[in-house]
Amino acid sequence: MEARPVHGLLVLDKPGGMTSRDAVNVVQRGFPRKTKIGHTGTLDPLATGVLVVCLGHATRLAEYVQAMPKTYRSTFALGATSDTDDADGTLTTVHRAQIPTEETVRRALASFFGEIDQVPPVFSAAKIEGMRAYELAREGADVDLKPRRVTVYGIDVLSYAWPRLNVEVRCGKGTYIRSLARNLGEALGCGAYVEVLRRTRVGPFATDGAVTLDMPPDAIRARLRLIAEAVADLPRVEVDADTAVRLRHGQFPPAPAGTKSGDCAVFADGELVAVAYLDGNRLRPTKVIPTD
Repeated sequence: MEARPVHGLLVLDKPGGMTSRDAVNVVQRGFPRKTKIGHTGTLDPLATGVLVVCLGHATRLAEYVQAMPKTYRSTFALGATSDTDDADGTLTTVHRAQIPTEETVRRALASFFGEIDQVPPVFSAAKIEGMRAYELAREGADVDLKPRRVTVYGIDVLSYAWPRLNVEVRCGKGTYIRSLARNLGEALGCGAYVEVLRRTRVGPFATDGAVTLDMPPDAIRARLRLIAEAVADLPRVEVDADTAVRLRHGQFPPAPAGTKSGDCAVFADGELVAVAYLDGNRLRPTKVIPTD
C-alpha cells in the first residue's frame, strides 16, 4: 500500500555549515519517497534560521512565502572586506581605517532604509544569462551584476563595540544582508562583512517552534503546518462548494460581493481551494489546489 500524499509546510531551523538544499534533503528522508518538496528563500551555508519547506501541493505556493517580509539578526565585522561579503570568503584588512562612532554608524545605516538599489554579492545565486553568479565567480569569470530594487523596512542597532556591530534587519524579498554589510563598510570607509547571520522570521513563520535536523522523523512530521499558511498575507475570500468546483476546473465564477482587486486566497468550508484574482467581477484562478 502506498503512503498517503503529504501536503503542507515545515518551518526548519537550518543549521550553519550546509546549503539549504542539503538541509531539505535531510528532511525529505522522513517523508514518503515520491513526496514533492522544496524550500523558499535560500540561506547561505554560513547562515542559520528559518527556512520554510513546502511539501506536496504547497510547492505550488512557494512564491507567496518568498514574497513575505523577513527578519534577520546579524553580526557585521568592520575593518575588513571579504570577496564573498561574509566570513567564509578571503578577508582583506582595511589598514588605517578610521573607527566610526556609533552615531556615525547609525546615520550610515539610515541611508539604507526604504526602497534601495542593491547589487547582489558576486558569490550568490543571482543569475546572469541563465548561470548562477557563484558558478561564474568560481570559474574566475568577471561577474557584472546589476543593481536590484529591494526594500529595507528598518535596521536596529543591537550593540556596537568596534569592530563588531550587531543589527536586526527587517526587509523584503531579494534583500542580501551581505550586500548591506558591504555597502555599510563602503559608506564608513572601513570595510565590513557578515560574520554571523540568522534569519529569525519569514512572515508569520519564526524560529520558535521550528523543527531541527536532529529531531526524529516522526517528530518532524508532527510539526507539519497547513498549506493555507503559505498564503497568510493574501486577502481571504470565502466561496460555496459549487464555486470551488468551478475554480478547480479552471472556470471564472462570479466573485463574492466585496472582493477586492488583486490576488486573493479562496476558501470553501475552511479549505484552501485556489489563489485567484478579480477579473472584472469574476474570479480568475492562478493557482489551484487539488482535492487529493
